[in-house]
Amino acid sequence: LGSLAGVVMELRDCAFPLVRNIVATADPDEAFSAVDYALLVGASPRGPGMERGDLLKANGAIFETQGKALNTVAKREKTRVLVVGNPANTNAMIASHNAPNIPAENFSAMTRLDHTRGLAQLAIKLNCSVADIERFVIWGNHSATQYPDVSHAKLNGKWIADMVDQAWLEKTFYPIVQKR
Repeated sequence: LGSLAGVVMELRDCAFPLVRNIVATADPDEAFSAVDYALLVGASPRGPGMERGDLLKANGAIFETQGKALNTVAKREKTRVLVVGNPANTNAMIASHNAPNIPAENFSAMTRLDHTRGLAQLAIKLNCSVADIERFVIWGNHSATQYPDVSHAKLNGKWIADMVDQAWLEKTFYPIVQKR
């Protein structure tokens, strides 16, 4: 827990007005006791020689433990859970499955970085503000298999799919969003 003390120090230095208490612990039951919001950021990264199955097994154990603890000690139906650790969608499903007393709709997976990366690339290509782009979505986990979908996206009421060519999507857009 030594390095966790540095994280606590940084959070205190930020002086977030809504943060009332910080609990630094390795005990999930203590960490999630009566929480309103849980941010699950502790995923294991893929190491050298690890196959995807090895990574899913390691992360599965982490998010199973966290889901069970949330189910036992959190506010249950009021608790909101945001999973950040990749593959975020899979890890959110594992945590949710192990927390049956928390409604599934209270779990979210944060693929927001992929989404905003896609918005930024579209805005650059179309010479517009990201605020002008609507209905752009990312499907799937944070990986090279995710699908940045422009088929429903609009810019000022016009279909973005009609404004960009397939070659740019395949050679530039998809690789940047999926792999960066």
